[in-house]
Amino acid sequence: MTRIRFQQSLDQLKENLLVMAGLAEQAIQRAIEAYRVRDLSICDLVSRSEVAINRLERDIDQAALDLLAMEQPMAIDLRFILSVIKINADLERVGDSAKSISERVRNMEQMPAVPELPVDIPRMATLSAEMVRKSLQSFIEADPELARAVLMMDDAVDKMNRAAYKSLTKVMEEQSHIAPQALNALMICRALERVADHATNIAEDVIFWIEGSDVRHHKSMLAQKKATEATS
Repeated sequence: MTRIRFQQSLDQLKENLLVMAGLAEQAIQRAIEAYRVRDLSICDLVSRSEVAINRLERDIDQAALDLLAMEQPMAIDLRFILSVIKINADLERVGDSAKSISERVRNMEQMPAVPELPVDIPRMATLSAEMVRKSLQSFIEADPELARAVLMMDDAVDKMNRAAYKSLTKVMEEQSHIAPQALNALMICRALERVADHATNIAEDVIFWIEGSDVRHHKSMLAQKKATEATS
């Protein structure tokens, strides 16, 4: 394969991943909207999109593996292909999280209405979706600084998830008659936290692709650094 054809193959791989990204982002946005307006027809759209997402994930993986096997790329081209494989997997899991949210919305609609639960799911959903959008933008623009900005957003979602767990488990303990609805809300929060984690993974892969830097486990390394500084 000539260099020109190889570059065309890389461009096609990127284009297919962007299609995958669009499907996954649309799925999570639809799931959030389904929760907001409690529209089960939107849940149906999320379920149907999973088939396309799963098929495209397999196609992208196969194309990336073919390039690795046939071209044995080096340096930034190798990092790009490896990053595509990992980003592809995270996008598929964003789709899985969207389906999980939509299924919880179905459950909630089959149960009696309850007073407003002590959790701000729309706010958490907005932040998680923004992380996905920005992580994908960092990939499109090959912008490691934007990717780093995504990493800084993850703590806020984690904090909201912990607060939701605390408040919703208290509801389940004290108001057993609405415990099933509180559990559904808790599972939605957990799915949104996973979406934010996948966005963080994508941002880390963009940094690896562009800079060759492995920034996985950045939070644990930062905590260790702070602990060392505090004892020195």
